[in-house]
Amino acid sequence: MPKLTNRFPVMYRDKNSAVSKHKGKRIYHGVWGSPEADKSYKRFIAALLENPTLPLRIGKESSDVLVSELADAFLEAHEPRMNKTDYGHFGRAFGYLVGIYEELSVNEFSPKKLKVCRSQMIKAGTLCRKTVNRYTWHISRLFIWGAGEELVDANVGLGLRAVKALREGEEGTFDHTDREAVSFEVVEATMPYLLPVYQAFFRILKMTGARPSEICRMRVGDINQTDTEHWTFSPINHKTARHNKRRVIVFGAAEQAVLLPYLGKEPVRAVFSPKDAVRERKERDRAARVTSNHSRTAT
Repeated sequence: MPKLTNRFPVMYRDKNSAVSKHKGKRIYHGVWGSPEADKSYKRFIAALLENPTLPLRIGKESSDVLVSELADAFLEAHEPRMNKTDYGHFGRAFGYLVGIYEELSVNEFSPKKLKVCRSQMIKAGTLCRKTVNRYTWHISRLFIWGAGEELVDANVGLGLRAVKALREGEEGTFDHTDREAVSFEVVEATMPYLLPVYQAFFRILKMTGARPSEICRMRVGDINQTDTEHWTFSPINHKTARHNKRRVIVFGAAEQAVLLPYLGKEPVRAVFSPKDAVRERKERDRAARVTSNHSRTAT
């Protein structure tokens, strides 16, 4: 008989307490056999029906949800849909929040407390003004999301929206200078010092205007060579993929000539692989190595 995997957590007795388990965490509902424990367990099951992914103490009222628990719930719910960079930014922003208000009830959070978190980011001295504004918005978004999940009072999220972003020149803040594009003359002058695989990689970027991450993830089997005149490559993970937009990168005759030396591999292999760089470096060092045999004379 197959094992049932969608069974609700049961409430059991642990000494004199009513307890159930969810995602490896023990949830205490109160004294075993008391009306309060039965009500807590019913709220627990109702919350699971509404959202089975939240790792919260859902046997308690929403007013008892802590800031740290809300942050954990947000990250767990959004991790599958976030790339590593965005996930890291949210995690660092929540670190400032939890570091101060870990045990605070979510409904007690306020615009002034958000400004306290922001002041701690500024005092750290490592975040520029734009990053401080972004992290502050991440914290606001946490409570807005919690309001949508009925874990936070809606007025809390509305109040946080009233906190305005830091403007340029605010005391204690700093801004990085804008990055300037490297001229093609500098790139071309650098090419002879690079391994062939890196030269090919940068030439494809220049010729197609593709993003580095797209070409890094491109595998041999991803290139459609049906049309011999124009090859195409459609990245799966790209900037507008979440909007159901399809991106197509076209390789003409010039681009094909650059790619050909790196296509004689299995379809699942990356076109530009670190293994190719290692192999080319060893071949270059081997060709440049000078060896000599000196006869030894007895003394």
